[in-house]
Amino acid sequence: MSHPYLEISKLKKNYGLKPVLRGVNLAVEPGQRVALLGANGAGKTTLLRILAGLAEPDGGRVHICGLDIMHEAQQARRAIGFVAHQPYLYDDLTVMENLLFFGRMYSVKRPRERAHIVLEQVGLLKRADDRASALSRGQAQRLAIARALLHTPRLLLLDEPDTGLDEEGIALLEALLREHAQDGGAVLFTTHQFEHAMQWSDYTGLLSGGRMAYFRETRALEAGSVRQAYQEALR
Repeated sequence: MSHPYLEISKLKKNYGLKPVLRGVNLAVEPGQRVALLGANGAGKTTLLRILAGLAEPDGGRVHICGLDIMHEAQQARRAIGFVAHQPYLYDDLTVMENLLFFGRMYSVKRPRERAHIVLEQVGLLKRADDRASALSRGQAQRLAIARALLHTPRLLLLDEPDTGLDEEGIALLEALLREHAQDGGAVLFTTHQFEHAMQWSDYTGLLSGGRMAYFRETRALEAGSVRQAYQEALR
């Protein structure tokens, strides 16, 4: 029996006196793709930042591949590939140098060879020697996705990964997420594109009021009722 790659229990986060997360519970199993919906300010980005080790919770527990992120942070980070809402690239480095820098941080074996593989996956191999500053917004997003895949993480955390992508990039991203799950990895992603959430996920969760308002298998959902709940959460 497999164990969840992500287990969140009663997770809380406050900013000053304002509670953002009020006790979030969530589990993501190997092979699952989970779409996280919610209005702006619902706490989606905050949640992903906590999971990626970039912010500390004020309560609750998080385990990634069985590792407690508060006490085993370094090991847990190695199991995560994170794409933030912004690409956060080193503009003065080339596309390849960005990946090699990250590869050294994560002790990737044969980093240049691995970088070639992921650049080909995201359609950027021909831009390998170009500076990151020369990339379009969509190309920068592709590079951020390549960086997240570089160290072969078991859990992908993606905050609006479709931002800035053209139709080809969106199709490529969908294929990468499907392939990652088919290989036994897990995916948790946010998006403002309702159709992407429905097409790319096995499970859909709605974050509202700092809690998971619901979490259900996507194929069992009626699109109309989900859209209505989503629109209500946006008000």
